Amino acid sequence: QVQLVESGGGLVQAGGSLRLSCVASGRIFRINVMGWYRQAPGKQRELVATITSGGSTNYADSVKGRFTISRDNAKNSRYLQMNSLKPEDTAVYYCKANLAEREWRTPYDVWGQGTQVTVSS
Repeated sequence: QVQLVESGGGLVQAGGSLRLSCVASGRIFRINVMGWYRQAPGKQRELVATITSGGSTNYADSVKGRFTISRDNAKNSRYLQMNSLKPEDTAVYYCKANLAEREWRTPYDVWGQGTQVTVSS
């Protein structure tokens, strides 16, 4: 069974930086899209950034210019470099992957357990 494990969350002051990591393990043939979502208390989960297997990226307007998503396909890993953090970035950050375990298998979504990011003012 495929698992996603996130790391790198924590407490940081406004203006600071954090780097999140997400590693996918298990039987993986292909990762189509992998990225980060976040959910603040009382709010819906929202997209932060995604990156395709070909390297195309997509960012939420609120993080453009501050966050950078990158990948290491050999390690089935994705990273989120977060700079110039703001208190409104405080949330639980979740990694999500759309992947296929075999060439003939239908791709499906897998979520990580989440990592807390807290930005103090």
